[in-house]
This record gives sequence, structure tokens and C-alpha cells, in this order.
Amino acid sequence: MRRRLFGLVATLALVAGCGLDAGYKLPFEVGPGSIRPVPELQGVTIKVASKNFTEQILLGYIAEVALAAAGADVEDLTNIQGSPSVRQALEVGDVDLYWEYTGTSWINFQQETVPIPDEQAQYDAVKKADEERFGIAWLDYSPVNDKYAIATTREFADQHKLRTMSDMVALLQQDPSLGTFCLESEFISRQDGLAGAQKKYGFDLPGSGLKTFGVGAIYATLAGGRTCNFGEVFTTDGRILTLDLAVLEDDKKTFPQYNAAVTVRTEFLDQYPELADVLNPVAAKLDNDTILDLSVKIDGDGDDPAVVARDWLVKEGFVTRK
Repeated sequence: MRRRLFGLVATLALVAGCGLDAGYKLPFEVGPGSIRPVPELQGVTIKVASKNFTEQILLGYIAEVALAAAGADVEDLTNIQGSPSVRQALEVGDVDLYWEYTGTSWINFQQETVPIPDEQAQYDAVKKADEERFGIAWLDYSPVNDKYAIATTREFADQHKLRTMSDMVALLQQDPSLGTFCLESEFISRQDGLAGAQKKYGFDLPGSGLKTFGVGAIYATLAGGRTCNFGEVFTTDGRILTLDLAVLEDDKKTFPQYNAAVTVRTEFLDQYPELADVLNPVAAKLDNDTILDLSVKIDGDGDDPAVVARDWLVKEGFVTRK
């Protein structure tokens, strides 16, 4: 609860232009595993942030635990609301690093309108642009590719033989009354969200077909099957599994690649290049299946994300319990 409250306080502070207050410490200590103590990081304060959804908070804690094992003095600034807020905090130095997605930076921060379909090419392009324009460095990208997707209930998909988004569009052309969507406001307005999908697939939605919800509420509302037939989801969200939702294939590739990588101010990375040695091997070990399984522990079982992060790092041999 304390971390949730702090996320709200941090967001309000950003909006007010007053910067972020001091973060919280990890609720436990860890020892070295394959991550060894790094003399250059001993006692260095590193402020780690995240956005305010499960996967982001989990990734934030994974970075925090790994850096703590290396000897850094980590401050927990996870759970900041919205991509623009956490990005602004990084740019102005209120936080030192956080995990970002290649597609998010490309479309929203670089203001590009055409996504790059290849993962490596998308990463290379956004890494170069962020370095040149904003002084933001990207560490190695992970196999975690948290793309936007449209989902429905398994029952509805089976009933109407829906497998792809093109199938969905064909259904809505036959019966527009079925076009009810539960979406988050940011997704509706983003060029890599609804607007781009409508242009690529050639469909329109009446205003009455759009229901606006917070990201977390969409999954349960969609699974209920009464308020909306379709909803916005993230492909690595564990609730897809726990609620047995059917994710429609983006067969026309409207949604960009969203590989997760640690972003850090270039000046901070130049001062502490050892950050890459600590975090790159961790990023390489993560993938969509791992994130889905860990997210289920948090959203399905109610486990603390910090503990889930630590236990995964222990299991993979990166750190040890103290």
C-alpha cells in the first residue's frame, strides 16, 4: 500500500513541477550470485522508476534487486502514472533509469508515425534517435515484447470464429452493434493505438461503442462479457491467462514492436558504465513467457512484486537471499 500511495504522490509532484520526493528502500536484502559486487557502484544512489502497471512495476523491482546485489543504494520510485510522467522524470534527473518500450519511445517521444516491423531495426532506430535528441541511452533490449492487442472472451471468439483483427473488422461490418470496446484513454489518443488500427484496418467506431476504463479494470470488465465485446490488452499481461481471454492476431501489423529495455540518461551511464554489465544479462534472460508467469503470481496470487522479482533472480542464479 505504501508503494501505491507513493506512486500517486510522485505523479502529483511531477504535475506540479516540483520533482520527486525520496523513494523507498527495498524491503529485504540480497547477496551476490552471478551478479557480483561492483566496486564502482558501491554506495551509489540509483533511483529506479516504473510506470503504474504490473509488468512495469515487476521490471522496476528486477532492476532494483539486481543493482542492490551489485552494491548500489537503490531508491524505489516505481508506480508512476503514465508514460509521459516517468519519461519526464528521467529527462530532468528526478529518476536515473527505468524500463521503456521501443515502440512507445518511437511513436510517442520521437513523434514518428510509421513503426518499424523488425525488432532489431526498431531498437537501433529508437536508440540512435533518443541518444541524439534527448541524451537518453538504451541498454540491450530484452526478448520481452509487450505489444498492444485487442482481445475478447474465449466464448465470443469461438462463437464468431474470430482469430485475427481482420476477422473482427469483418464481423463489425456485418453487425456494427457488436462493436463495443473497453479502452484506456491513452490508447484511444495514441497513434500506436486505436487511431492507427482504425486507419490500417479501415473501420470506424460510433462514440457509443467506446467505453473508457483504467488499464487494470479493462481485463475484468471484458471477461464479464456484458459491458464490451472487445478490449485493449498487453500481450504479456498475466490476466490474459487467468481470465482465459482470446487475443486477436494483429495480422496487418498495426501495433509496433515494444521490446523492453532499460533507459538511462547518457551522462549517468557515462559516469557508471558498469550498469550495463549488471543489467544486460538480466534483460537477456527475460521473455514473454517468463513475464506472463511472474505477472500471474502478482495479479492472480496476490504476491508482492518485489518478492516475485527477487525470487526469480534467485532462481536464475543472479542473486542470493540474505
